[in-house]
Amino acid sequence: QVQLVESGGGLVQAGGSLRLACKYSGDIDSINGISWYRQAPGKQRESVAGISHADDTSYARSVRGRFSISRDRTKNTVYLQMNSLRPEDSAVYYCKADTYDPAVVRDFVFWGQGTQVTVSS
Repeated sequence: QVQLVESGGGLVQAGGSLRLACKYSGDIDSINGISWYRQAPGKQRESVAGISHADDTSYARSVRGRFSISRDRTKNTVYLQMNSLRPEDSAVYYCKADTYDPAVVRDFVFWGQGTQVTVSS
């Protein structure tokens, strides 16, 4: 089991910045990667950025160059630095952990509860 707690959301004007944090705990050795997703009202949840166990990063095209994902292993926390925010970035942002349990030879996915980001124009 892995627990994820997001924080850092809020209301910001267009062009502003926010930094989201995803603190993870539990069976952290089972984590293969952690990703940020977002879901706006009436839309499907979409991938925003991810970081692998080896700290390889990936980004959705819509946020590349504006968002940056990073990890602080001493704090068991993954961050999403969001710059040059746009109204279309408004959504609930979720943290997801992809894990593997060798005891049952199976992958698992865990989600956080989400944090709201609202960008005003």
